[in-house]
Formats: sequence, structure tokens, C-alpha cells
Amino acid sequence: MISDKISSLFTKVGDSQLAQNSYLYRCAMGLSAWRAGSYLLQWSEIIGVCLLGLVFGLAPFVSTGLLGLLLVAILGYWLLVTITDNHSFAITPIHLMVLLYWLIATLAMVFSPVKSEAIAGWVKLTLYLTMFALATRVLRSPQLCNWLVTAFLLTALIVSCYGIRQQYLGVEQLATWNDPDSVLAKDTRVYSYLGNPNLLGGYLLPAIALSLIAIIVWQSWLQKALAGMMLIANSACLFFTDSRGAWLAMMALATVAFCLLYWWWRDYLPRFWRIWLLPLVFGMAGGLLLVAILGVESVRLRFLSIFAGSEDSSNSFRQFVWQTVWKIINNYPILGIGPGNDAFNAIYPRYMNPRYPALSAYSIYLEHLVEMGYLGLMSFLGLVITTFWQGWQQISYLKEQRSAQGLWLIAAISAIAGLLVHGVVDTVWYRPSIHTLWWLMLSIVASQNMISSAQNHVTQDSALRETHS
Repeated sequence: MISDKISSLFTKVGDSQLAQNSYLYRCAMGLSAWRAGSYLLQWSEIIGVCLLGLVFGLAPFVSTGLLGLLLVAILGYWLLVTITDNHSFAITPIHLMVLLYWLIATLAMVFSPVKSEAIAGWVKLTLYLTMFALATRVLRSPQLCNWLVTAFLLTALIVSCYGIRQQYLGVEQLATWNDPDSVLAKDTRVYSYLGNPNLLGGYLLPAIALSLIAIIVWQSWLQKALAGMMLIANSACLFFTDSRGAWLAMMALATVAFCLLYWWWRDYLPRFWRIWLLPLVFGMAGGLLLVAILGVESVRLRFLSIFAGSEDSSNSFRQFVWQTVWKIINNYPILGIGPGNDAFNAIYPRYMNPRYPALSAYSIYLEHLVEMGYLGLMSFLGLVITTFWQGWQQISYLKEQRSAQGLWLIAAISAIAGLLVHGVVDTVWYRPSIHTLWWLMLSIVASQNMISSAQNHVTQDSALRETHS
């Protein structure tokens, strides 16, 4: 593979006489020697997972400024452990696509018509990608992966329980989230600690996927009961958001998760269930959905409003915003206006109808087009396709090994699918509480890919030594 060749090239460069005589190389070797004698850095991966745990444990409750400081700390720590690490590193296809994505974002920042705002967005993106790099490093350990997932799920349980409390005790609606002409105009939409029901829906999607898999992976009955309670609470809270995008995303997530779990256990099923399990389950799910739509008025009205077009105020608002965003895209088609919501907020008012102010494009795909142009969207889609393909390959390998890490990969891929569906009609990634989760899901997939790449390098090195000997 190209990534293996690139990694081998870096290894050869590191072993060359030129590199060994260079000042930078000697400094790196000195830092590596210092790390070997450092007591704290002997626990480098545990420290890394603690930093990540702080991000995911505090994200729903604290200001974006504090989260920014934590991400800066992660950047510094990642640089420290990377520079002082004397082991060979594996470059995976996912890492290469992330690098390409960052390079295009950098070009979009350089050529942005609002450079200062774009620099701010580029800095934020760089911090997120550094968090991804650290996460892929520490999540190679199954135990640390389980720790971090547990920390996030416990935090999500608190968020969900507070959201359910809002549903039954009532809560002030902070904005006009329902069509004022609809029967549901005064309906309660919960938002928990995130301040917006659509944001809460996006936050809960990874929690639902991970809690579902935790029921299978966690060993004791007490742990399984806790995971089951998490799944019920997260799902109920997502339903109470009345977020149509999150509902559709939940359907996509469940579909992907069930198909992958079916494939994971297919070889152990009797012949009858191999043939009929999928049709029966999807038939029952479709029937339950139909009963809910026909029998529950609030569900029926919210579901039908998806197809109401401009007759629904939320749909109409999005349509006007999308029309305006396309005008910006037509003027900046190649690299866009630069990354980040600050750049969007600086450019959008020049084109908008005064009646339809917006803080984002209300679609992650249009957002990539407007911020990073067609090059940015293609690199994003390339990253997504690469992640799915590498994830599928790793699940296939881990299925043969009967490793529980394959189940966490199923959760991550299902959550990614859900977030991508939700992103069709919402841009919730500007909030660190959700954007960090997107990169966490990708890092779960990439971390397993790193293990396979590292094993391939070891095998290749052993073969080369045998050949030379």
C-alpha cells in the first residue's frame, strides 16, 4: 500500500547517515533519551487518555474557551510525546486523508478573502486534528479505549437524564424551534446542557452507538445493565429533542449497526436466520415506525413536516439559507472563503436576505463547499470513504480474531453514518462538544488501522532481516 511505502521511506530516512549526522536528529535522540529516564512519560498513554477524558467529560458543561485551553494542552502534549518517541510510527490511509484535508484547509485559509477570521477557524481545526492524532495513539490499547468510551458514556448519561427531566418537568424554550403556525408550536423540545435540541441530538448519536455495543462488550451483568440503562436514556432523550434530522440519523445509525452486527455473527446463525433475520427485523422496524406515525400525533406531525417543503417555517428558513450559500459558493468555488464559523459570519451578511440571518450553512456538505470549496468537499468525502473502507477491512480482520475491538469499530462506523445523515440538514460541528466526538469516532477506526500497519511493518522488517542474513 502507498501508506506502507511512505512509512518505510520515513524509516529509511531516519536510519540514513545524513539523518544521523543532522542537528535535529541528534536533538530528537537526546529527547528520546530524556524520555527514557522520565518517570511521568513512562505513563504517557495514560496521561494522554486522561487529557482526552477531560475534554469529553467537560464538553457539555463548560465554555468553549476552557475546552480550547484543553485542546491547546493536548497539542503541546502530543508534540512532546511524538518528538521524544524513538519507535517507528505507522502512517495509515486515514492519516494521509486527514493530512490532505488539513492541507486544503490551510490553502483555503491562505487565499481567504477574510484572512484573520479564517486563521481563527484554521487554528481550531488544527487543534481538533491534533486531538485526533493523540486519540489514535492511545486508543490502540483496548483497555484505554474502554476507559475513554466509559468516561464519555457516563457523561452522556448525565446529559440524557437532565434532558429527560426537562421533558417531564418542563423547560423554557430558548428560541422558536417549532413552526409557530403548527399544532406543536408550544411543544417542549429538550436541550439539556447543550442549549439547542439539534445540538443535543447530534451529541447523543455517538452515545447511542457506543452504549449499544457496550451491552455486548462489557462483561459483568451489572455493567451490561448500566449500558442498557444508558441506551434507553440516550434514545429517549434523543426522541424528546423532536429533532427531525437526529431522528433520521438515528434510523441510519441503527440500520448500519444492525447490518454490521448481523455480519459479525452470521457464521454462527442457523441457516433459517441467515436468510430471514434481516427481512424480519427491518419489516418489524418498519411496522413499528408506521404504527408510531399513525398512532402518535406529535410523531406524525413532526415526520410529515419533513415533506412539507416551504410550508414549514424551519424548512423554509433552511431553503433560503441554502440559496444564499450557493451564491457564495459560485463566487469562491475552488477553495471557498476559509475554514471556520468566523469566516462564514464575515461573508454571509454580504449576500443574505435580512430576514434570514444564519450562523452556518445548515448542512455540513454545503459548509465544506462554502469554507473550503470543491477541493475541500472532495477531500472530506475522500476521508469518509477511506474511513469506511479501512473500518470494514479492520472489522473483517478482527472478526477472524474474535476481538472485541471489532465491536467498538462497529459502534464508531455506525455513529459516523448517523452524524453524516444528521449533517445533511444541520451544521452542529461548530460546537466542540460534537466536533470532538466526530474526530473521536474516526480515531477509533484509525487506531485499529495503526495496529495493523505496525504489524505489517514488523513482518516486513523481519522478512528483510531474514533475506539479508
